[in-house]
Amino acid sequence: MQPMFTPKIKLERSSAFARVTALASQRPLHEAFRWLHLHGQQMMRWQTDLVTIPGPPFGEQQRSAWMAERFREAGLSPVSVDSIGNVFGELCDSSVDSEAVTPVLLLSAHLDTVFPAETPLDPVLDGDRLNGPGACDNAAGVIGMLALAHALVESKMRPGARLVFVGNVGEEGEGDLRGVRAIYHSSRYAERIAAHIVLDGAGAETAVTQALGSRRFRATITGPGGHSFTDSGRPNPILVLSLALTQLAQISLDELNQGARTTINVGTISGGTSVNTIPETATATVDFRSTDARGLVQLEVALHRAVEDAVDRANAVFEGARSPRAVRYSIETIGDRPAAELPSESPLLEALRAVDRHLGLRTDLRLGSTDANIPLSLGIPAVSLGAGGDGGGAHTRAEWYSAAGREMGLRRVLLLTLAMLEWAGSR
Repeated sequence: MQPMFTPKIKLERSSAFARVTALASQRPLHEAFRWLHLHGQQMMRWQTDLVTIPGPPFGEQQRSAWMAERFREAGLSPVSVDSIGNVFGELCDSSVDSEAVTPVLLLSAHLDTVFPAETPLDPVLDGDRLNGPGACDNAAGVIGMLALAHALVESKMRPGARLVFVGNVGEEGEGDLRGVRAIYHSSRYAERIAAHIVLDGAGAETAVTQALGSRRFRATITGPGGHSFTDSGRPNPILVLSLALTQLAQISLDELNQGARTTINVGTISGGTSVNTIPETATATVDFRSTDARGLVQLEVALHRAVEDAVDRANAVFEGARSPRAVRYSIETIGDRPAAELPSESPLLEALRAVDRHLGLRTDLRLGSTDANIPLSLGIPAVSLGAGGDGGGAHTRAEWYSAAGREMGLRRVLLLTLAMLEWAGSR
């Protein structure tokens, strides 16, 4: 799928800096900055409220409802929730026809966390530090986005194009970016998105511009099972699966990579019922990651070959190889995140450099797996940024977030957003 509004890649650095400098001189921007400066405690209250709401993958409904209500309170209109829980709130220049086919800039933050629904959620707020599961990833991003919505509405900024705030579902784990996929596949904005800024976690001096690709699989081996002594000789699915994984581990990543970085990980393995039982099933989940999509294809082929070879060897030995009790296998895809990269001459990257120059920052460009993978793979300018502050312990119950430095991070995002809105509006 190609964007209706094809970005013009060339944008001179001098013009990007001039654009940012002109924006920074506007009184409404100073009012927006002032709002951010004065409402730090309100942001922490919102963040504490959000962290008390469960947000497991495929269970984000309560957070979606909370987000929709906060968007309405901020003055965004219209506010809507799609069938899977993505929440949309629009901020549009009054001079832009609300029904017109105009370019759209997305500013998004994922609502879900890695924690199961039954995880105890008792966040502790101590000054400007919040401790609790999900306090940083991604409560920091969500609250940063909400604060920017309030700042823009209260300052009466005229964005120049349509800005759509999105609290999306399904970024973490087996959510597999389903929220952002749906936005680009079936939302009413899909064909009009000119650029996309993702807020994910804390920080103010990094940007994810290279999307780390990943493919995830669940491999399952089944057999007849039996008693460890009386049925000795029957194939053991755990051993068969272990042989397949051993073969997979012998792949030379140096030969496969050829300049790209590629990794293999077996994340979980399970099966069996007792120590004296030949198991009927064994299952493993496997994670492949690469900066090059070709490496992911090669590893998928290698996984299938390894499992097929191990099953064939087991069935060749098993006397009942042609009976219903023969060893079988299945390989299910449980995750697929495309690899891509923001071109060095992208207008989004030029605007980010100009914002850095104005604020006296120096952005470190990084590789990561975020919601930005989807737009980048479609050729749409996208970047994933921290929403300011600091954090640690991500994906653990000891997760924490500190709001120290949040204001600078949000200023950075706000200036970048406005610069890209002006760029989109001039296409």
